[in-house]
Amino acid sequence: MVALDGALCGLYMVNQRHRPPQESFGAPGDPSAEPFAATAEQLAAYFAGELTEFDLPLNLRGTPFQGRVWAALQEIPYGETTTYGELAVELGKPSASRAVGLANGKNPVGVIVPCHRVVGSTGSLTGYGGGLDRKRYLLDFERKARSVEAALF
Repeated sequence: MVALDGALCGLYMVNQRHRPPQESFGAPGDPSAEPFAATAEQLAAYFAGELTEFDLPLNLRGTPFQGRVWAALQEIPYGETTTYGELAVELGKPSASRAVGLANGKNPVGVIVPCHRVVGSTGSLTGYGGGLDRKRYLLDFERKARSVEAALF
């Protein structure tokens, strides 16, 4: 986890693509300080199936287009997917599905900003900074949790 001015700006997985060099993160922060404690709590609740939407202060650094893509990702409902093309159309850039994919891949806070919910035009699993096995796991996890919730209510 990486924070700047009390807001989460990076959450990186082991072997993640597009991960900045460790030395660029600066000195380690106090793990009990915010936003680290809240991030850890919310991630634990997410993986326990108790949280479907994160509510954390974010300080994401990217281009204006990346910012628009990352904001749109946060609107994809838990347990659902969209395609790169559908996201491009939603952003008013119907021919920009590749640019959407690149911005998606540069998302610095995977899981929190759910880039794993974007799939290829055929529904295939394509590209994920944390690896396709993780993407498959996250999508399956959310679908199962959502199925259980629907069955209960």
